[in-house]
Amino acid sequence: MEFRPCIDIHNGKVKQIVGGSLRDGADTAEENFVSEQDAAFYAAFYKKNKIKGGHIILLNPESCEYYGATKAQALSALRTYPGGLQVGGGIHPDNASEYLDSGASHVIVTSCVFQGGNIHYDRLKELVKRVGKDKLVLDLSCRKKEGAYYIVTDRWQNYTSVKLNKTALEELSAYCDEFLIHAVDVEGKAGGIEQDVASLLGEWGKIPVTYAGGVHNFRDLELLKQLGKNKIDVTIGSALDLFGGSMKFEEVISWMRHTQI
Repeated sequence: MEFRPCIDIHNGKVKQIVGGSLRDGADTAEENFVSEQDAAFYAAFYKKNKIKGGHIILLNPESCEYYGATKAQALSALRTYPGGLQVGGGIHPDNASEYLDSGASHVIVTSCVFQGGNIHYDRLKELVKRVGKDKLVLDLSCRKKEGAYYIVTDRWQNYTSVKLNKTALEELSAYCDEFLIHAVDVEGKAGGIEQDVASLLGEWGKIPVTYAGGVHNFRDLELLKQLGKNKIDVTIGSALDLFGGSMKFEEVISWMRHTQI
C-alpha cells in the first residue's frame, strides 16, 4: 500500500469537500477546507517529497463560470510536476491530449464513458485509441443504493446502472492502467472507511487501485491495509494536515514506508 496525494480544485481554489454535497447548478459544495495556496504549491510540495501517482480533480463542469479558473489551476500544477500527477474531471477524447501534453502522467475519466447511466464501450475504446491504455485511469467512484454499490458520475451526483463488483472490475481493467475509487458516501466526513468497498478491491486486486474516502486516523490505514490485503493504495484528504486535518504528512509517509519493510 502506498500513499497517493490529491489536489481537488473547485471554483478555482484548492479545497476539501464533503463528496456527496456537490451541486453544479449553484456551484456549491460543503467545504471542509479552502486553501490559501494554489494547486502549483501542492504539486511542488509533492515533487519535493518525491510522492508520485496522485490525482488532480477538477470539480467544476465545463459549463460553469469557474471552470476556466479551475482548469488553469490544474494545468499549472501539472506543469510544476510533469509526470508526477494524474488529472480528472471533464476529460474526454478531444481534451485529453492537452492535459497529457501539459505533464499529466494519466488522464482519469468517468462521465465520458458512463453517459446516460450505462457503459459506452465505443467511447472507452476511442479514449484508449487516443491516449493509450497505459495513460488511462477509470474513476469508478461509487455510492450505496439498495444494498449494492453503484458507479456514480457527474461529480458524484448521478447514479449509473453499473454495479461496482468483480465482474465490472474485470471487464473494465482491459481498457485502463489503473482504477481510482472514491467511496462517496464517506468522502470528506472523517468517519472511517467504507469497509465493504475496501474488501472488494483487496479481493480483486489485479491492477493498481487507489481508494479514497473516510480515512481520518492511523487505525483506518491499518484497517484499509488489512481489508485491502496490502494491494490498494490510498488517498487522504480532509484528515491530512496539509488540508487542515490532524494526520501529519510526515508521519503518514513514515508509516507507509515502514509497512513496506
